[in-house]
Amino acid sequence: MSTPHLLVHDKKDTVGVVVIEGLKAGTNMFCVITHDDSSFKLKSKMDVPIGHKVALTDIKKGDTVIKYGQDIGKAVADIKKGEHVHVHNLKTKRW
Repeated sequence: MSTPHLLVHDKKDTVGVVVIEGLKAGTNMFCVITHDDSSFKLKSKMDVPIGHKVALTDIKKGDTVIKYGQDIGKAVADIKKGEHVHVHNLKTKRW
């Protein structure tokens, strides 16, 4: 088994977390869903820092983003599958 590039908690999640340093655009990431230890591949469309999120599916502006099976906010821009998800395209719903 390969070392994962991306961890996802639950199959309902729409983002996963990068767990390696220096993830580069074009990387065919090995992704693991920790809830059931299943895996899949996903190509990164951008360089993404460790600890940051990657979209697992296309996310439309206004959509709820799910991480760890929980609502973590809403997309404030369209986000394509494999793109970096962070403060530039995701905001809390609290304010």
